[in-house]
Amino acid sequence: MRLPISPQVRRALVALTATAVTAGTAVGPAVASGHPAKPPKSATPGAPGGEAKKEPPAAMSQAGGAQLGKPGDQVGAGAPALPPGLSALSWVVADADTGQVLAARNAHWPLPPASTLKMLFADTVLPGVPHDASRKVGDEDLKGMGDGSSAVGIVPGQTYKVPDLWRGVFLRSGNDAVHVLSAMNGGVDKTVADMQKKAESLGAKDTHVLSPDGYDAPGQVSSAYDLALFLRSGLKNKDFKEYCGTASAEFPGGPNTKGKPFGISNTNRMLSGIEGVAKYPGLIGGKNGYTTNAGNTLAEAAQRDGHTLVVTVMNPQEAKRDKVYTEMRQLLDWGFTAVGRATPVGTLDTAAPASGDGKAGTATGAAAGSSDSGLGALGWAGIGAAVVVAGGAGVLVLTRRKKAKSQTDAVI
Repeated sequence: MRLPISPQVRRALVALTATAVTAGTAVGPAVASGHPAKPPKSATPGAPGGEAKKEPPAAMSQAGGAQLGKPGDQVGAGAPALPPGLSALSWVVADADTGQVLAARNAHWPLPPASTLKMLFADTVLPGVPHDASRKVGDEDLKGMGDGSSAVGIVPGQTYKVPDLWRGVFLRSGNDAVHVLSAMNGGVDKTVADMQKKAESLGAKDTHVLSPDGYDAPGQVSSAYDLALFLRSGLKNKDFKEYCGTASAEFPGGPNTKGKPFGISNTNRMLSGIEGVAKYPGLIGGKNGYTTNAGNTLAEAAQRDGHTLVVTVMNPQEAKRDKVYTEMRQLLDWGFTAVGRATPVGTLDTAAPASGDGKAGTATGAAAGSSDSGLGALGWAGIGAAVVVAGGAGVLVLTRRKKAKSQTDAVI
């Protein structure tokens, strides 16, 4: 016997069905361009009729402390209230000097890193390629660059000095500069393998490297925790620190400039102050990134009152222009207020015991089971990605776009 369905229930079922159909609709491919991606006009993720809310894995790595393996916001006793309106899927605020993690959200969630992965590239390759070396670039050096890649404008046949190549990497997020430096390091395959070994040596268990420049590839992931490790490690290298903190420079010209150098500004807007983003007082520098798959990613280090903070932000969900910089600024301000007051919730020194006991803070999500794989239930195979360009603005390699079907630019 079938029970009668009231008109109210029938309308509710129809609405739920429509929502499910909407959520399952495929999104069309993005188009590569030289401008920042416009915020989508669709509803806020998680809202009725919008995208399904993204959720962290049920089990994440506990590297740096058990509390960092829990989903949700982790804040220690004595800390001030977190800034309102933080929408990033994952973030970490840490004291670079002591290694103490002051607060975090989903610290070990493996997510696509975009061009923030170039920090690991620099950690790996900077010490091995002589600073006074130079290279005459051949076509083979640029082979394998992803369609629509951000580039600083390297021209085959010209000779470039290593410092200029590194400025191309850090300021313009140039995948062309990454590939030339990779060639000087023994090739892309060797460089990728070297980067994976370096990540493991730093205790970055969430990171899986497939490209040296951060160009999306299915299964290539890192985490807010690992990005903090990469930046903290880089700050110990004076060249890394200089390059990531350079706001503007001149780059060797080519045929289009009749051989004259041309100016380049850092796409990290909190450092360069371009496109309406105010410079952050005391900023040391860092690295930004953007792809369609990764969203906006950003890692910054700043110094104030004798304290140095490292903050990483991955994929803000609120579709507002420059939201990644707004949330970074909020977290840096919060961190300088919290340092010395907040009980740490973990540590960046993965070989050392965590400062927190896993009970000092509060978590907005349910406690997770432990996993040292760094991926938990997600798995490498679970990371899907359309191949898109790695982060940072720059001159697009137009000759290599070849009717890109699902690429987008790297401007953030």
